[in-house]
Amino acid sequence: MKLFRLAPLTFAALMAGCSLMPAYQQPAAPVPGKFAGDTAGAETASMPVSDLGWRDVFTDPSLQRVIEMTLANNRDLRVAVLNIEKARAQYRVQDAALFPTVNASAGGSGSRTPASLSSTSKALTAHQYSASLGFSSYEIDLFGRVRSLSAQALQQFLSTTEARRSTQISLVAEVATSYLTLAADQDRLKLARDTLQSQSDSYRLNQRSFELGVASALTLSQAQTSVDSARVDVERYTSQVAQDRNALTLLVGTEVPEELLPQALADGATAAANPLSNIPAGLPSELLQRRPDILQAERDLKAANAYIGAARAAFYPSIRLTALAGASSSQLSDLFKGGSGSWSFAPQITLPIFDGGANRANLEIATVSRDISVAQYEKAIQTAFREVSDALTQRSTLGRQLEAQQSLVNATTESYLLSDARFRRGVDSYLNVLDSQRSLYSAQQNLIGTRLSRLTNLVTFYKTMGGGWLESTDSPGATRPSYRIF
Repeated sequence: MKLFRLAPLTFAALMAGCSLMPAYQQPAAPVPGKFAGDTAGAETASMPVSDLGWRDVFTDPSLQRVIEMTLANNRDLRVAVLNIEKARAQYRVQDAALFPTVNASAGGSGSRTPASLSSTSKALTAHQYSASLGFSSYEIDLFGRVRSLSAQALQQFLSTTEARRSTQISLVAEVATSYLTLAADQDRLKLARDTLQSQSDSYRLNQRSFELGVASALTLSQAQTSVDSARVDVERYTSQVAQDRNALTLLVGTEVPEELLPQALADGATAAANPLSNIPAGLPSELLQRRPDILQAERDLKAANAYIGAARAAFYPSIRLTALAGASSSQLSDLFKGGSGSWSFAPQITLPIFDGGANRANLEIATVSRDISVAQYEKAIQTAFREVSDALTQRSTLGRQLEAQQSLVNATTESYLLSDARFRRGVDSYLNVLDSQRSLYSAQQNLIGTRLSRLTNLVTFYKTMGGGWLESTDSPGATRPSYRIF
């Protein structure tokens, strides 16, 4: 007889471990094993780029200080951190549904019935006092609905932590790129000013020659156009440098001290010494799984997968319990005396019979949402694969581009000097000198752009491989930044 009575409790205990949430299976990555444009075998790869600290890559002390200021003041990063706290609280709210909410309550009431309404033809005054402890509408999670919702909230919380990491990686890369762009525009402005000075000196010589009757008015006019073109570029790059500073200030979130602003691009030796320049070819595409945006997409997929369990549980009965225990009395002084005890127990079972297909539609929504998350996860991997492949392809050609551009600058410099010498000897017209000047100026500007592309390519490669999260790696006594959540 006792075994018969214990059977329902045993069944409930067994069912409490039941879950209708489908087992999660990570989708296969829809990309090749190695990146496009990478001709080496995968066995040569040995360095996980995402494990490099940003201080190891961005070694310039001023840039490091600017990045520190950004991580402390940027509003987008601050919002990302606050989103984590919000998601953490939402998960705790959902997880709390696994346990009953116990409340204590106390109250009293009084009423007066007039004699005309009283059965005794006398006015009656009644009082009632009560105190109780209990819980209401607690759901016994037989089919894992509440646990599925809790698992979904947990994955959504973890997704926000990955979003915060992704925000920081993008932010570090954006600050570094903005910093380098400002340095390049400083170089362009200096080149424009030097060109203006040179053209002004040349114009004064031509003006003197014109006054002496040696040079023609056409030559003087051509020299004037060169000066005016240089003046236009000086003003244009002055404006561009100011805009670059404003953009950097917005990223940092506060004014950047003048002493931390770059004055010129780093030389070629600095770029060649960067650890990213020495990473061997043959990086396996599996490294993309470490990127926080891909991890975020996978967390979203796991959350969608967990919600299917809650949608499935809606087809099964649900049991809710309400229980109270306490004391009641007509006199406040007798509330806790013997015989005043009271209790109530109200179990409720709900069995879905007909809902017009709503539960089936909700399950279909959950399943399709999971399939959408799978497609988004695969698209995130494909996008990351393309970004890394583009960065690797560009890196393999930028070194040769820089050499060719430097050779072009040297050749156009020699051409300009020869043209100017031939003009001074009266062999050629000043138009040839102007053409050589424009070619040299254009080649010098393009050389600055190529040097900038080489440096920003390292930043892009670092970002696309998921770097920029750790502050430091191999430095003695290095610690993780205090703003890290996990």
